[in-house]
Amino acid sequence: VDTGMGFERLCMAIQGKQSNYDTDVFQGTIQILAEKFGQKYGESKWPDIAMRVIADHIRAIAFCIADGQLPSNTKAGYVIRRILRRAVRYGYTYLNFKEPFLHLLIPSLAQQFKGVFDELIAQEAFVAKVIYEEELSFLRTLSSGLIRLDNLMEKAKTNKIDVLSGEEVFELNDTYGFPIDLTALIARENGMDIDESGYNQALQAQKLRSRKDAGASAEDWVFVHDGDEVSFVGYDETKVNTRILKYQKTQNKSGVQYKVVLETTPFYAESGGQVGDTGYLHFSSGKKIQVLDTKKENDLIVHIVTDSGIEPLINEELSAEIDVSRRRVITQNHSSTHLLQAALQGILGKHVGQKGSLVNEEILRFDFSHFQKVSEEEIKQIESIVNAKIAENIPLLEERNVPIAQVKDKGAMALFGEKYGDFVRVITFDKNFSVELCGGTHVPSTGEIGLFKIISESSVATGVRRIEAITSKKAYELLSTQEQILDEIDQLLKSPKDLVKAVGQLIEQNTSLQKSISAYQNKEVGDVRQSLKSQIRNKDGVDYIIQQVEIPTADALKNLAFELQSECNSMFCFLAAEIDGKASLVLSISKELTEKKSLNAGTIIRELAKEVQGGGGGQAFLATAGGQNPSGIKAALTLALTYL
Repeated sequence: VDTGMGFERLCMAIQGKQSNYDTDVFQGTIQILAEKFGQKYGESKWPDIAMRVIADHIRAIAFCIADGQLPSNTKAGYVIRRILRRAVRYGYTYLNFKEPFLHLLIPSLAQQFKGVFDELIAQEAFVAKVIYEEELSFLRTLSSGLIRLDNLMEKAKTNKIDVLSGEEVFELNDTYGFPIDLTALIARENGMDIDESGYNQALQAQKLRSRKDAGASAEDWVFVHDGDEVSFVGYDETKVNTRILKYQKTQNKSGVQYKVVLETTPFYAESGGQVGDTGYLHFSSGKKIQVLDTKKENDLIVHIVTDSGIEPLINEELSAEIDVSRRRVITQNHSSTHLLQAALQGILGKHVGQKGSLVNEEILRFDFSHFQKVSEEEIKQIESIVNAKIAENIPLLEERNVPIAQVKDKGAMALFGEKYGDFVRVITFDKNFSVELCGGTHVPSTGEIGLFKIISESSVATGVRRIEAITSKKAYELLSTQEQILDEIDQLLKSPKDLVKAVGQLIEQNTSLQKSISAYQNKEVGDVRQSLKSQIRNKDGVDYIIQQVEIPTADALKNLAFELQSECNSMFCFLAAEIDGKASLVLSISKELTEKKSLNAGTIIRELAKEVQGGGGGQAFLATAGGQNPSGIKAALTLALTYL
């Protein structure tokens, strides 16, 4: 393999085959595809090509997902999505697979590489689920996209053009989700090419439009003092004496901003999911300028300021001071995120990996790979583990400038796809529990977190779950609020011995009463229906009812009109009622009348609703409306008669 021969070619030579695809590396998958397609491999050109492409692509897709890289619209994730969509298209076009099929190949693939790549065995269900959802998503637009592409190619050929324009290729990508390489592949199969340069121009034009919509502009950087090296001392200091190296004035929809670069700064720049610090710049003249945010741009720490009063002060010496209380809460949330990830792996499995993170002074949000909803019992276990580690008051072990080669020996977790330098920072809370590469700020010991509470768990993408949690003061405040609510409920129910049982009985009583009310209302509506049936009139061969009725709900009014409609073949039924101080209207017109007399209930109800100062709409045969002025109901009834 190291000579450049490649693993597959080596297998081909050893096994005496004429093609890589005839080796046992691919044949297992190819035979499954052939069986599903209902035709032997080796009999038809394009189906054979499709099977070979799919066998190759599914291996790459499955291995990458098992390794932690999920399909997405950016960076490495987009590479996976492009490969997957190309495989789906080959199956769709040449093997007639109109439903998701790639995920069905995962069990055999996992077995084939058992002992070689056991990660796939361990995450078989997860990988299959992710692939299935991706297939399902692309298949929704694939058919219409192929039709559009066929039309574009046919039009081009008619005009004796053999190149699809950049705008057309961009449309296929933007509207139908066709990656540029997929469009190029299909074009080549039809003897055509694509204008890749034109596509890139269309893409850049869209980005430019987006920037213009944002109303962003920037002046050149103004250099104040010499120096390119920016020193971050925020792990150890909260306030330092420093000076401005350069600044840039920018403009966006929210107004003027100044990006300020300091020679030395304690301000942490937003990265790794942790938000940037805020604070103040104290100038030697006594002026104080607020820093609203801190970001990282091209390896520079940029302090965001909106106070135009900074311009006359740029040459002054200053001290930079972060908002310490805000930083403290952020560090509590960040350290809790590390404890959370370790707990998730302990309860859900080692397949759990970070897919996104937000750590600010309000909340911590952690996105992670997992194929199903985290159960209530699992959430309790995760919370319990994190709070136990907080109670242990584990001291922080921070190691800076650790050679990246040593990181694996420490068993440190790294963010998949993240680029790290030759030296990294390792954060440890108990070497047997949580060891991570991290550049963020952390508590000196876990006891300072105080309390950890999960407040939500949800899905954010295929195979990605999200947990939101709060810590410290906010967690205690939540518990206090919940306790207060329980006390109020207890008082309302006269302090029963068993509060849960009492609430359950109350719910049962309420359900029983609702059923009784519903039964009474149904009887009442039935009586109204019988009364109205006797009031059906006829005008010029059209049966009609135009009445104000007493009825409890708008739904009951609508159902009543619908039921009366079935009494006659040719019926115009307009009912109105005053419900909770407002007007409620419904108009039902038989299909025969909508066709013969060109009557449309939706159009008519909008006119009738004007009489009650309201609005409405619906279909040609059934429409509803509501209004603020029930005194206008009589006028609406009179107007309804005119449509006959």
